[in-house]
Amino acid sequence: MHYDVFNGDADGIASLLQLRLAQPKNGKLITGVKRDIKLLRQVSVQDNVESVTVLDISMEKNIEPLMTLLAREVPVFYCDHHRAGEVPASGRLTALIDLAPEVCTSLLINDYLQGQFAKWAVVGAFGDNLFTQARQLATRLSLSEEDTEFLLELGTLINYNGYGTSLNDLHIEPAELYRKLLAYPCPLMLREDSASPYYELKSGYAADYHYIADLAPLDETEVSCVYELPNEAWARRISGVFGNELANMTPNKAHAVLTLNDSGDDYTVSVRAPLENRFGADEICSAFPTGGGRKAAAGINQLPVTEKAKFIQALTSYYA
Repeated sequence: MHYDVFNGDADGIASLLQLRLAQPKNGKLITGVKRDIKLLRQVSVQDNVESVTVLDISMEKNIEPLMTLLAREVPVFYCDHHRAGEVPASGRLTALIDLAPEVCTSLLINDYLQGQFAKWAVVGAFGDNLFTQARQLATRLSLSEEDTEFLLELGTLINYNGYGTSLNDLHIEPAELYRKLLAYPCPLMLREDSASPYYELKSGYAADYHYIADLAPLDETEVSCVYELPNEAWARRISGVFGNELANMTPNKAHAVLTLNDSGDDYTVSVRAPLENRFGADEICSAFPTGGGRKAAAGINQLPVTEKAKFIQALTSYYA
């Protein structure tokens, strides 16, 4: 059995779409909400595992199950741009890892496939808030401004759909969304199909975004800005895209969005480094037990309420 293991956000989904449109392969899908990144442990070594593809999840966070697969001589193709730790030396591992802040997994897969489904790479890059890189690729593809803006919106919507505490928060489960999108070799085809997932996600996003207008910063300095969102499904869904929007609006500041979890005792945190200095988000978040991510964007799954002030201080001090 083959396994496709991928992040449930725009970058992960767009990466797998490119790969399977170019190299069709039937297998079991393993994914989840965007923050569910320790996915490789769900590959059952008791099954007859023939091969595994892993996209857009940190190798560092999945190193133990990866080593188990390699020890059993299972071929693994691993492509990612998050913290990797020490990459294992194995003839069974093909690793395309690039931690540069201007790179995402969709762009790495696009290079690997020599641009066979580059429009989906544009979608993934926009979803990962790499607007400059996405627009550069769109220009190389000679896309019109109208088409480019649609791919930006589509990437934003797919990314928005990945945020939530559980799959119940999402409009469409990521595995199902991937299956539906696989029917569209060109993402521009979604615009022409009134029954496509684009229109469902567009409606949900508009309803959630309505709440944003009433929000004010919890803390703001010359170098950082922090928002706090309530324990509501709309807040969990909008948190990541809201963080991206804040980063684009004020590119000289770091931003964080804290969303209260069901327990009332801790927060889910999304951090965006300043777009003018896309470093440090992973270092800040990794200083907390459930934190991690990449240089430009990272998060903490469970930041205790009692450590909110400590986190805000760490964010501000890092960029001061």
